[in-house]
Amino acid sequence: MTQQRMVNRREFVKGAGTTIVGAAALSAMPRSVRAQRPSPVRKRRAIIPYKPDVLVVGGGPAGIGAALGAASKGAETLLIENHGFFGGVASWCLGMPINQMRPGSKPRSKVHELIIEKLLAYGDQAVRIGDHQLWCNVDYLKVAVLDALDEVGCKYLVHTQAVDAVVEGKRVVGVVVATKRGLTTIRAKAVVDCTGDGDVAFFSGAETMKEVGSLSPITLCLGVANVDRAQVRKVNIGDMARKARKKYPLIPPGWGLGRISNGHSFYINHAGTRDLGQFDATDPVERTKAECLSRRQVLQMVQAMREFGGEELKDIELIGTGTQIGVRETRRVKGPYVLTEKDAITGRKFDDVIAWRSGFLDIGFVRLSKMNIHDVPYRSILPERIDGLLVAGRCISATHVAASAGKSMGNCVATGHAAGLAAAMSAKKNCLPRELNISDLQDALRSDGVDLARGGESQDYLTNRG
Repeated sequence: MTQQRMVNRREFVKGAGTTIVGAAALSAMPRSVRAQRPSPVRKRRAIIPYKPDVLVVGGGPAGIGAALGAASKGAETLLIENHGFFGGVASWCLGMPINQMRPGSKPRSKVHELIIEKLLAYGDQAVRIGDHQLWCNVDYLKVAVLDALDEVGCKYLVHTQAVDAVVEGKRVVGVVVATKRGLTTIRAKAVVDCTGDGDVAFFSGAETMKEVGSLSPITLCLGVANVDRAQVRKVNIGDMARKARKKYPLIPPGWGLGRISNGHSFYINHAGTRDLGQFDATDPVERTKAECLSRRQVLQMVQAMREFGGEELKDIELIGTGTQIGVRETRRVKGPYVLTEKDAITGRKFDDVIAWRSGFLDIGFVRLSKMNIHDVPYRSILPERIDGLLVAGRCISATHVAASAGKSMGNCVATGHAAGLAAAMSAKKNCLPRELNISDLQDALRSDGVDLARGGESQDYLTNRG
């Protein structure tokens, strides 16, 4: 014990000496260098050099649709994103298909086609097109989105996160954002919430809905390589998983390997946290648990394939995981109309239609049901009691089940497109989005190539997950 104390004391003295030397070196530093130390008291405010008419918050599929829609109509538009790139789940899920971009192989709108055009410009390594979906190399996608935004004159900022809403009366007039230079406020005539989680709406005090206890599972997608399609086809992943779960308890009961674009690597989108508990991704503690648990799950999946996948998968390699977990469901904003499961199943039409949703009613790896193409009414992209704000993507006004009918990314682009156009038009007319003439908005959508008469169509052609 005495000897240990002596060792510890010697180490302490040695460390103290280092500290003294460090202090002396500091005092010898030029004043200009030492002056760069940040003050712990002084508050910093960032300066944003843009004064947009339309502010789009969130750069996933819905935000891209909204930004392209608004800017293409001449509105000064700013798109902000808290990651370092645009694309949202389309980008950070490493190649999973962007579904419902061309349902039935038919162009859906000028906005959808602009994204596809920019991808095709980079060749077949960038994108492979199916009967409704795009398989993309995500790094080409990230640049193709920039190309599309540049073409329509949209301004954009990455590493810029919305942390609060600015509300005057009952109207959202701006958003507080966090940047590396501190907080600042971006004001706009109209704001479009494309955060997926309805963050701006929530910050503003708008009523939101959330099915705690039955939220769709969270998934961290992964990419693998050093295996070919012939080898993948020979393996029954379900049988392999049953054998491996005793050693690797976090793995899901099965998963598929999908080919990325026209390359030789594969993405895996799977049941994620479905069997591991419920996680509310708007709760910081629960989101942390889900994120960290999912990263452990990925390693167990790869190890299981290497150890229990036989000769075919024994050399498979993990080449990457998503930037973050993919969240299928959190808050939904309550609007004057709440879309229902019956609306989706029956293919309901509405007089105030501004978009339509196609694909499957798909509660991620929990339930997969057929549905008809159905309308999205304008009332479902407006908060019920808050003005100056529109919502798009998976947080539009819908029930828990009906929300799963619209989360395919092509549908999110469509509701974003409509919300962006509405924001641009209301800004130009100096009116609230709620006061906009719906027929004018519908005419603008039709001029952008949107067929608003497709509600009610069956989807017998659809055989792949939507």
